[in-house]
Amino acid sequence: MPAIPESLSPSIQNLGSSPTLEINELTAQMEREGRRVFRFGLGESPFPVPAAAVKSLEKHASANAYLPVAGEATLRKAVADFHIRRYNIEADPDLVMIGPGSKQLMFLLQLCLECEVILPTPCWVSYAPQAAIAGLNTTLIHTAYEEKWRLTPEKLDEQLSGKNPQAQLLILNFPGNPDGLTYSSDELKALAEVCRRHGVIVLSDEIYAELHHAGEHVSMARHYPEGTIIASGLSKWCGAGGWRLGTFIFPPVLKWLLKAMCKVASQSHSTVAAPIQFAAAEAYSASDEIEDYLRHCRRILKPLGNWCAETLSAAGVRVHKPTGAFYLYPDFSPFREVLKARGVTTSKQMCELLLEETGVAILAGEAFCRPEDDLTARLTYVNFDGTAVLQASREVPLEQELDERFFRQQTPNTLAGVEAIAEWCQDLA
Repeated sequence: MPAIPESLSPSIQNLGSSPTLEINELTAQMEREGRRVFRFGLGESPFPVPAAAVKSLEKHASANAYLPVAGEATLRKAVADFHIRRYNIEADPDLVMIGPGSKQLMFLLQLCLECEVILPTPCWVSYAPQAAIAGLNTTLIHTAYEEKWRLTPEKLDEQLSGKNPQAQLLILNFPGNPDGLTYSSDELKALAEVCRRHGVIVLSDEIYAELHHAGEHVSMARHYPEGTIIASGLSKWCGAGGWRLGTFIFPPVLKWLLKAMCKVASQSHSTVAAPIQFAAAEAYSASDEIEDYLRHCRRILKPLGNWCAETLSAAGVRVHKPTGAFYLYPDFSPFREVLKARGVTTSKQMCELLLEETGVAILAGEAFCRPEDDLTARLTYVNFDGTAVLQASREVPLEQELDERFFRQQTPNTLAGVEAIAEWCQDLA
């Protein structure tokens, strides 16, 4: 019998595994070996799914019919209404698509488009690999610490000027993963003007919108409604990553793209699990319970993120205070020469050394499409029991700010891990 040849598709021959999943597996293995590890690598919400959504899931657990490829009608309307209510934008239920996570919807989008993908960096770890699998060319626009890691209209315009008339897909993510920062309304307006002038399709990944620390998220669709696809889902603001439910909202002029994605979806995942869709409709509905849940999530994340940033800054690390999500993106370049003397010249080497010497796991900047010698990393500051911390927050009057004493009691691993990084940096210096 002849040997079975190894015949992988060229588009995946050089494909690596997701760095976030890899570091999660590595830290889990270290814990099994008895080592204390501060797990700051995986971008997963620590908070529980709101009780109302869980009850709805239990109620509809027996739902077993195939639902429409684009999503169940009640859910599509709930998603549209949610975005209209929260962000003052136009959204048509007939232009909503439900998928098994926004990650899958993003992949389907790139499979359907013949375009160039434009990525401001640092950017989420899967954007570029998905484009590569889909056979699309990717252009990186590197942002800077001084720009708060935000894409400027000048850099975007420079990149787009003189381009061939090929379709351009710009992927924006805010509040951002990995940096925890966002755009102001004026900044989005300026970017929208450039996108409109060049006829760019914008995939606006707003999955952390409800975790804007001030509850003041502005959607790109406010300023560029005709060319913006809004990506969201339940994983981050609703603590339901394992439920795998994502949403896309299309503008009317891109209905052809929605139809194309539905065709591909019908030949791939078919539909999202029926019980999950019915439960999601409850999560997207207007309710006091959801409002209370989000109020406390933000109340916890804002001061905790600020404390982490202040502690690292005091140790000489360049880092901005977060404005959303649960990430920091520290820049360790002030320690470049000291690290070089120890044979460390890349962000990956730096993170490996930090993990070995302190037990702190953070994800190297090169995972986010930064140059390998860019000494940056993502820190996810939610290494705590979200259910317990949420309950503890509810026991403190809302007019009272959560202080360091609260976080010492409720999030000791997060504080200890950040202090370990700070001490490590001070020792380097």
